Amino acid sequence: MWIQITEALLKERDKQAKWNGIPLLLQKLYENSHPNSDFSQCQSILKEISPLLSMEAMAFVTEDRKAAQESTFPNTYTFDLFGGVDLLVEILMRPTLITQKKKPKISDDLIKDCLSILYNTCICEMIQLEDIPNLASLVSSFDQQQLANFCRILAVTISELETGSDDKHTLLAKNAQQKKNLGPSRAEVNQATLLNIPGFVERLCKLATRKVSETTGTSNFLQELEEWYTWLDNALVLDALMRVANEEAEQSSTGQFPASAAGQHSPQHVVHKMIAEFKLIPGLNNLFDKLIWRKHSASALVLRGHNQNCDCSPDITLKIQFLRLLQSFSDHHENKYLLLNSQELNELSAISLKANIPEVDAVVNTDRFWQARAVESFLRGATSYADQMFLLKRGLLEQILYCIVDSECKSRDVLQSYFDLLGELMKFNIDAFKRFNKYINTDEKFQIFLNQINSSLVDSNMLVRCITLSLDRFENQSDIKVAEVLSECRLLSYMSQMSMRMSFLFRLINIIHVQTLTQENVSCLNTSLVILMLARRKDKLPFYLHTLQEMEYTEKYPGFILNNFHSLLRFWQQHYLNKDKDSTCLENSSCISFTYWKETVSILLSPDQTSPCAIVSYIDEAYMDIDRDFTEE
Repeated sequence: MWIQITEALLKERDKQAKWNGIPLLLQKLYENSHPNSDFSQCQSILKEISPLLSMEAMAFVTEDRKAAQESTFPNTYTFDLFGGVDLLVEILMRPTLITQKKKPKISDDLIKDCLSILYNTCICEMIQLEDIPNLASLVSSFDQQQLANFCRILAVTISELETGSDDKHTLLAKNAQQKKNLGPSRAEVNQATLLNIPGFVERLCKLATRKVSETTGTSNFLQELEEWYTWLDNALVLDALMRVANEEAEQSSTGQFPASAAGQHSPQHVVHKMIAEFKLIPGLNNLFDKLIWRKHSASALVLRGHNQNCDCSPDITLKIQFLRLLQSFSDHHENKYLLLNSQELNELSAISLKANIPEVDAVVNTDRFWQARAVESFLRGATSYADQMFLLKRGLLEQILYCIVDSECKSRDVLQSYFDLLGELMKFNIDAFKRFNKYINTDEKFQIFLNQINSSLVDSNMLVRCITLSLDRFENQSDIKVAEVLSECRLLSYMSQMSMRMSFLFRLINIIHVQTLTQENVSCLNTSLVILMLARRKDKLPFYLHTLQEMEYTEKYPGFILNNFHSLLRFWQQHYLNKDKDSTCLENSSCISFTYWKETVSILLSPDQTSPCAIVSYIDEAYMDIDRDFTEE
C-alpha cells in the first residue's frame, strides 16, 4: 500500500483533504517498524500522532460530547482508513509472531503509546473483534507469549468508555444516558465474542498461573528483568480476565448483555464460574505464596519515574491485578469460600459452630488499597460472624486502626478503603467493638480517629452507617457481654449521643446535591436514610425532622437542608426503584428490607403538610422549593 502511493502525492492530497499529515506519519511508522527494526524511531512518530487523536477523544467525553457525537472524527477516521489500527496491532504482536530465537523487545513506553492511541481510537470508533476473520482459530493457534501479547490489545476492546462510571460523571447524567442506549455496546459485543472462543477463559487461567523460577541469591539483573517481563505479561492476562468478568457481571444486571455470551445459560456468573472451574484462584495462591509476597529483591531494579525509596517493586502490577480479581470474584461469585484452602475452611467452620450465632439475613500505597478492597468485597453481603472472626483472629482490625490512627494516613482513596473494610469487619460484631476499644485506649487516639472520620464523610460514611446500625442492634439486646461493651466502648458511647447522630445527619445531607451525586457519594444519601429509618422504628422521625429544621435556623439557612433532602429523595426513587442489584446491596448493607426503605422515602416525601413525618411539614412556606425539575436532558 505504501509503495504504491508516493510521498509527493500524499503531501499534495493531504493539503486538499486536510488529513493533518496522518498518512505521512503512518508511512514513516510503517518504514520504521519492519521485522528487523529496533523500533527506535517509532516512539517519536507516535508522539506526533497521539495529540491529533486525543483531541477528538477529549471532545467526545467532555461537556461538548453531545455535539461531538453528532459529527465525525476526521483524524480518527483518517488514522483507521490508512491502516493505523492494523499497524499498531501488528507492532504490539510482532515480537510474538517472529520465529527467530532472538526476538525484538518493545519498550514499555512504546507499548504504552500504542495502547494509548488505540484507546483514543476506540473511544470514537470501537474496534469490533467479531469482524476479524477466523478470530477463534487465530487465538487458538497462539502460544503462551502470543496470547499474553494479545491481552494488551484486549484491554482497549472490552473496556467501556469510563465516563459512565467516573466519579466526576453524575448519576443524573448516567441515568439519562442509559435511557438513550437501547442495544448492547461494542465493548459488550466484543466481550461476547471472546467468551464464544472455545477454551479462551481456561487458557487465560492457565497462562496467569505460569510459574516463574524463585529468585536465588546469585540472580543477576538480567534474570530479574526477564522475570519482570513475565510478571507484566501475567498482569495483562489477569487484567483481561478481570475486565471480561467485571463488565459481564455488571452488564448482566441491566439485562443488556448479549445472550450469545453464555449460550443457553444466564450470563450473570459465566466468567466467575469458569474461573472457579479452572482453579485460577488456588493456582494464583500457590504462585503468590512462593514468590510474590516476598521482601523486595536485593537488586536495585526500580520502576521508571520512581526512586529507591518508593514502595514499588517489579511485581506490583501483578499484585494489584490479583487483588482486583479477588475483589471481583468476591463480589460476583455465589461461593466466595472457594478462595480459601481446606485448613482455612475448617477453621471458619469451627468458629461458626463454637459461636452458634445464626447468619444475619440479607500506611499509603496502592498495594494496601487493593488489599483492603479485596477483603472488604469478601466480607460484603449478608453479615457473617464467622467470616469476621476469621479475619479478626488474624489481627486485621488492629492493622487497619494502625494505618488510620498511628500512621495518620492522608490519602482519601486509601482511607476510604480502610473505612469501608472496618465497617464490614465490625458490623453487628460486639467482639470487634471490644477489640476496637482495646486498641483505641486513650482519648488522644480516639480524637485522631474521629478527626479522620470527620475529615471527609464521603469516604467514612459507610463506617458511620455500620456504627449506627450496630448501636441500634446492641441496644435491643439483653446480653450482659453486650451491655458491658456498650458502657465501655468510646465509639458506641460517642454515637449514642443524639447530638452526634444529628450532626452526622445534617452534614451528610449538606455535602450532596442531586446535580453532584456520583457513584462515590450517593452512599451519603443512603447513610442519612439509614439514620432516619432507625428513628422511624422508634417513632422518633418527627423529632429528627424538627431538629433538622432547628439546625437550619441556627445556621441561618432556613429551608436549605430540607429542600435539598426532598430533591435527593425524589432522585432516590427515580434511581433505585427499578434496580434489583442496587436494592440488594442496600438490604445487605443495612439488614433492613428494601420495602422499608421504599416506605420510609414515601412517608418523607408525602405532600401532606399536616403529616408529622413529611419533610414539607417542616419547611416554612416562604422557603418552600421542592418542585424544581432536576432531570438532565
